[in-house]
Amino acid sequence: MKIGLVGFAGSGKTTVFNAMTGLDIPVGFGGKMRMGSVRVPDERVDKLSNLFEPKKTTYAEITFCDVPGEHGAAKQGLSPGALQQIREQDALGLVLRDFVNPALEDDPDPLADLEAFHTESILADLGIVERRLERLKKDRSDLLEQETFEKMKDLLEQEKPLRSLSGSELNRAGLKGYGLLTDIPVLVVLNCEESRAGDPLPKDIKNRLDELFADGISLSASVESEIAELDAEDQEEFLSDLGVTEPALSRLIRTSYDLLDLISFFTVGTDEVRAWNILKGTNASGASGCIHTDLERGFIRAEITPCETLLELGSEQAVKEAGKLQVVGKDHIVEDGDIMHVRFNV
Repeated sequence: MKIGLVGFAGSGKTTVFNAMTGLDIPVGFGGKMRMGSVRVPDERVDKLSNLFEPKKTTYAEITFCDVPGEHGAAKQGLSPGALQQIREQDALGLVLRDFVNPALEDDPDPLADLEAFHTESILADLGIVERRLERLKKDRSDLLEQETFEKMKDLLEQEKPLRSLSGSELNRAGLKGYGLLTDIPVLVVLNCEESRAGDPLPKDIKNRLDELFADGISLSASVESEIAELDAEDQEEFLSDLGVTEPALSRLIRTSYDLLDLISFFTVGTDEVRAWNILKGTNASGASGCIHTDLERGFIRAEITPCETLLELGSEQAVKEAGKLQVVGKDHIVEDGDIMHVRFNV
């Protein structure tokens, strides 16, 4: 899953990216998009690894993308180049400036920047939807698709994002190729002064995000950069002094998981303990395909144990003896924390 970090000039977007990924991309770089993967903190993986003592432990990962800074100032809007790269992301982390930047004349106004980004996204989507509608009306080839695009047009003209429509209200099966910006999940990252690193989101921003069907967290990118350079013990002391309970990376990943509707399942053994990302609602056959396509193609059945059950009983043999091992077919929905062994034949 890719989360694209976007933001207007001077927002601290690249500093946030560096703090999240541990990379050192120069601020203000141009050109291609930079990517960095981070592991998803999960104490269940740690406990399973302690139990099996595998040769390898692999955490689930999320990829952050620093979308090149073609966005300009908020009042200048988004460039076509920036829009195209934004459309390719699974979710967006919109970095809003809430600190004084000596390089900029304007005082920080994160709510105004949020509105500017939303307006640009609405206009970009309206352009796509109106062009497609014009073609559909001319061809008169697909009345059902025309109805879908009419519904989207009406909503966008009300300045409401497409993500506000549920799956039952909007059939998204044929929409992926259009790259509709307001249908992409959005997580606002409010980049604030160091003195407010532990503060929650301001009420006005939180209320507006609720209206936009988006989520958000606040952090100080400069503080997070310092935290990333410390060892675990020093991190805890540093965070305590700031009144912050955990690094922003952990909060950002957890919020991103909820935003993208992701869960984790595990495969375990003496060779490897590994966590995998899947969408909530994925069945056993689909989850097995994340491990390897052959497993999905030749799927016979899956043996599933909740992680908590295995950790409580202490071994897979004890799970079997207690009758807690569940044998399921391909349509069984995998739950967060399930441990899965796949039986297959290709």
